Amino acid sequence: MKHAPILMLASAGLLAACSGRRPNAPAAAPQRDEAADAAVVIPADSPKLTQIRIAAVRSEEVPDDEIVAPGRIEANPNRLSRVLLPVPGRISNVLVRLGDRVSAGQSLLAVESPEADAAMSAYLQAEAALGQSKAALLKAQADLERAKDLYAHDAVAKKEVLNAENAFAQANAATEQAQAAQRQGLRRLELLGLKPGDFGQRVVVRAPSSGTILEMSVADGEYRNDTAAPVITIAGLSTVWISADVPESYIRFAQIGGRVDVTLAAYPGETFRARVARIADTVDPQTRTVKVRAEMENRQGRFRPEMFGSVRSASGTRVLPVVPASAVVSAEGLPTVFVEKQRGCFQPTPVTLGKRAGEVFPVVSGVSLGDRVVVDGTMLLKGP
Repeated sequence: MKHAPILMLASAGLLAACSGRRPNAPAAAPQRDEAADAAVVIPADSPKLTQIRIAAVRSEEVPDDEIVAPGRIEANPNRLSRVLLPVPGRISNVLVRLGDRVSAGQSLLAVESPEADAAMSAYLQAEAALGQSKAALLKAQADLERAKDLYAHDAVAKKEVLNAENAFAQANAATEQAQAAQRQGLRRLELLGLKPGDFGQRVVVRAPSSGTILEMSVADGEYRNDTAAPVITIAGLSTVWISADVPESYIRFAQIGGRVDVTLAAYPGETFRARVARIADTVDPQTRTVKVRAEMENRQGRFRPEMFGSVRSASGTRVLPVVPASAVVSAEGLPTVFVEKQRGCFQPTPVTLGKRAGEVFPVVSGVSLGDRVVVDGTMLLKGP
């Protein structure tokens, strides 16, 4: 037991250092220093100190009242394109795969269709009809000029001139109709991507917009007769929507154009901003919620449809001291932080906290701005 006095002197020295008194300084009164008893002291040469991170209590805007609702990432419907087949036929070649990024105008697939040959035939017939009508118009014009000349020399009656004028008008109308039919046939070929004059061409279906292929329901060799069913869905993901079901009692917090904070399970510890783009006009009678959709920038492609997270919207903010959530531990059922009194000396301090706001807690009482608290490594101080 002759080592006991030495151990007692070492403990007294550590407690004195934590309370700011020198080991040899006499105590002012024989009272027990409860704060010093509660303090956690780590020797300066302990490796634990290198595992503990400390930060000063700072102020931050936190919401007065808010609603948090689960959310799900969706493709922006304003940037969604569903590709249809322009003609029925056999799919000769699919040029893209699910998940590919495509540009507007890029070839997606090719179709062999009898309607392509029918469109070519209609165009060539219209071309021939136009040639015939132009020839008839030239003849009618020549006949009219000849009749007018003969009438001027009293060689024919006025009736012959009138007949020639009527024939010229009819030929001119027929030519205009033939031109319209020819232009219509040519436009049909352009829509199908066909070159005039060649039969047996394949119809190439191109991307109507840039984006990512989210859905595909087509394969090489299939024959498709339904031109109303989408075969490929392309989504422009430079912006996405996050959809949340907000209880009707909190819908007042959501306004078109209002800002919301978004957290995602895929990116813990990060908070993203979004703007409310649409609020449903009706309440779901089963869940008593209102569907709210907010738009998020996604130029880096980090957000993918069907990701889950949460949406937070606040009615107002105020400035309060805050501490990171990692700084708060439970001690005897109370939220507590460790305040650094001096190097290696940490005082557990009960705090009164507000509602968690993202990764921080607002502090109502217990610590003040500038107090240095342990924000990482609190478990090393908490003990068993």
